[in-house]
Amino acid sequence: MEPVIDLRSDTVTRPTPQMREAMASAKVGDDVAGDDPSVRELESRVAGLFKKEAALFVPSGTMGNLLAILCQTRPGDEILTHEENHIYYYEGGGYAAIAGCSIRFVDAADAPKKGMMTTEALDHAMRGSDIHFPHSTLLTIENTHNRAGGLVWEEDARLALCEHARAKGLRVHIDGARLWNASVASGVPLHELVQGSDSVSVCLSKGLGCPVGSMLVSDRETITMARHKRKLLGGGMRQSGILAAAALHALEHHHIDRLSEDHRRASQLASDIACLPLFDLDPDSVETNLVYASLTTDAMNARGDAFAWQDLLEEVGIRCYAESRSTLRFVTHLDLDDELISKVPDRLRSLCEDLNT
Repeated sequence: MEPVIDLRSDTVTRPTPQMREAMASAKVGDDVAGDDPSVRELESRVAGLFKKEAALFVPSGTMGNLLAILCQTRPGDEILTHEENHIYYYEGGGYAAIAGCSIRFVDAADAPKKGMMTTEALDHAMRGSDIHFPHSTLLTIENTHNRAGGLVWEEDARLALCEHARAKGLRVHIDGARLWNASVASGVPLHELVQGSDSVSVCLSKGLGCPVGSMLVSDRETITMARHKRKLLGGGMRQSGILAAAALHALEHHHIDRLSEDHRRASQLASDIACLPLFDLDPDSVETNLVYASLTTDAMNARGDAFAWQDLLEEVGIRCYAESRSTLRFVTHLDLDDELISKVPDRLRSLCEDLNT
């Protein structure tokens, strides 16, 4: 039986046998009480990677982002962000339901790359101190930017925006779920990618292959506050060193460096499927491990929208996500090797046979 090729996300990976061994032998304590040695080691190590004062292990990236909002805003405040930012698009409205904040979009039409924002657009979005308006207190950016196709921010533009925002009195949070990928793709060290920011969240279960967890990194005062609010949200875990050990193993065994393989495979996949009559896709648009492939009009006329195509691909053993009615997303990751990726075009080709193209 042909194997299923799961390209839905880099969150679908299973821990490697070596990672499972590290988890099984982890030194643990009660992290809510602050005495889990593996968690403490992970938090110290990640804070050092980013050259920030402190870090906090949290169950998910969504919680990391929500804690960043809760610790840097008050109810009624306004968050400024890109219109397709993950915090707005995919996190259940926690910024409103729990933090009590509204969101205002920064116009990205003139940005140099999709997913980015400019200082001029930020100035235009800020509404001043009129008593009718909410207070704008936090800017959030995403790097890599998921819905922009995993694109990496241009570093000069990112740093300029962060410094401009802070000069305007805003705090800056970076949703860096795939910041590991941004660092590998750009060659810029992690600590440089967060210069000018006040906080950053990074995901351990994307890219690094860990089963659970993210990190929130910031100054010591913010992390102290976040630790309390993590408990409030039910995110305090006990012997979570078992999970922290997976992340320590990933950091010690070059799971960051190997992301270049995911990027290479994504680029190859994009080149191979761009030749099919299914997709309108520029392979050069792929910068990291995400491939966003727009369906052609002929493909949609023949078989329906991207949600229908998602089901069709499942029938030939390819799992992916429809990101819109016209776009499918394919994600390379730790569990996919060259042999599996090479099977994708042939399986897709079998769905093209009756297209009138």
